[in-house]
Amino acid sequence: MAADTIAVLSLKGGTGKTTTVRTLADAFGRAGLSVLTVDLDPQGNLSDYFDVPREATPTVAEVLAGDAKAKEAVHEPGIIPSSLHLAEVERALSGKMGREVVLKKALKDARKGYDVILVDCPPALGLLTINGLVAADHALISSEAQYFALQGVNGAMELIEQVREYYNDELELLGVLLNIADMRTTHSRDAYTQLQEVFGEKVFQTVIRPSIAYAESAEKALSILDYRPDLGDDYVRLADEVLSRIGRG
Repeated sequence: MAADTIAVLSLKGGTGKTTTVRTLADAFGRAGLSVLTVDLDPQGNLSDYFDVPREATPTVAEVLAGDAKAKEAVHEPGIIPSSLHLAEVERALSGKMGREVVLKKALKDARKGYDVILVDCPPALGLLTINGLVAADHALISSEAQYFALQGVNGAMELIEQVREYYNDELELLGVLLNIADMRTTHSRDAYTQLQEVFGEKVFQTVIRPSIAYAESAEKALSILDYRPDLGDDYVRLADEVLSRIGRG
């Protein structure tokens, strides 16, 4: 059985996207699933979160450039890391035929060895994000509880629809996650209601609370499940929702 591949995206930074990928990977692993994460963001925050040295090779850049197999680029504890050269590789890909399906082809064999693959897409509408979506079965949109939250989610949905139309008609919206949201405030509750009015049951019931502890855990390269288990409960609930939606719950 091939891995369920989930692309996690947000069209702006600071929405908790990378923390979500990191913690879901941990939660899935603790549930007994074999998990691979792919850091498609040139900033490399997910790689840092997993404490992968910046000089580690090969990386996703070499995989996309055709200089390494995906399996060769997997570093402990199960991540294909980003690279400082990833933006250059993206530019080089832009002139090639089949540029949108490079990651999908690269992960073909890797999908046989894992239960779940999580792809951390960059906060942009570029070729890397398109590659992440083309390679995925599901898309998870991370949204911050801001005034323009719906606008950002709609932009992500437009990209998902385009990828579905032209490259991957099996791509499904897994759900919209309200991230870094204090539900004690009217503002956050309004943002959640607004998302529900548009996306209905696709909005995850779980909401991720804001905390400086996420940044602290990232600096220490520790999962929030270990660093602050009380906050980690949000992600355990989210993991349960995700697994239920992909038929592994």
